[in-house]
Amino acid sequence: MTPASLANARVLVTGATGLVGSSLVRCLLSADAEVHALVLPEPEPESDLLRSGRLARIRVHEGRLEDPVAVAAAVEAARPRFVFHLGAQPLVGLARAHPVATFEANVRGTWALLEACRTMSEPPIVAVASSDKAYGASAKLPYVETDPLAGSEPYEASKAITDILAQTYARSYGLPTRIARCGNIYGIGDWNWSRIVPGTIRSLLRGERPVLRSDGTPVRDYIHVDDVVAAYLALATADVAPGEAFNFSSGERLTVREVVDAVTAAVGAALQPVVLNEARGEIAAQYLDSSKARTTLGWKPRRRLGESLSDIVTWYRELLG
Repeated sequence: MTPASLANARVLVTGATGLVGSSLVRCLLSADAEVHALVLPEPEPESDLLRSGRLARIRVHEGRLEDPVAVAAAVEAARPRFVFHLGAQPLVGLARAHPVATFEANVRGTWALLEACRTMSEPPIVAVASSDKAYGASAKLPYVETDPLAGSEPYEASKAITDILAQTYARSYGLPTRIARCGNIYGIGDWNWSRIVPGTIRSLLRGERPVLRSDGTPVRDYIHVDDVVAAYLALATADVAPGEAFNFSSGERLTVREVVDAVTAAVGAALQPVVLNEARGEIAAQYLDSSKARTTLGWKPRRRLGESLSDIVTWYRELLG
């Protein structure tokens, strides 16, 4: 259920063409919010936001996160009550290959947005997308919100800095930021083929063996996009302290190989994956304790991977078949 406080509210979303952003915009429009979005001049044509026609129902502000002038202009034009900062370079491998571009998008983009919001006459509530990757490698699992942010690889570090910036603007300036640290997100509408669920589905539907960059043993939390959107809505509209962080997890802790096998079964294929075992900079195990979100926000996950894959596979089969 979408909180009533979003009705008629002015909302700005960065990363609106991504998996979470597209789903969030759909919910915000259903709540009769006035939705604004910072969108690249040439947005991803396969984004569900474009394919669904919902892009035409929102106020689009063209620009890149790396451009503080464009970010400030979007904030000034939108004059939002709520901001959902989801935009980022989201891929671990790409961050390792191109760290500067990743830091430009993820770090510069975050301070540019927070600074623009700070200088508004009525600063908005800003929900910021951090990540479980911000914690870095740890011998103590699951992560809890009081654990140190110790990301060392480029993507991990970029999200840790994003997280710290959101805390800094809350503590130093009173900007009402809230921070979401989610596990690996999956669901309908994900066109990022390097991610395990859509990439495996596409390979199998083509009759190709799926490819594992790792050896298949890394353990991750997997959380459905619907639960993530519910988390952001709860986070933005709850009465919480500025700069407070929350973990969001389904509680499902699966190896990469277990996910691939589950997807293969859902597709009805019998192909075995190609195991490259060439991934670099991957943490062996990451999973979160989301007890704080359950008790403080009243949030809980409602979707499980095994129960969700049938609908996800059907959606991709209809589009790719």
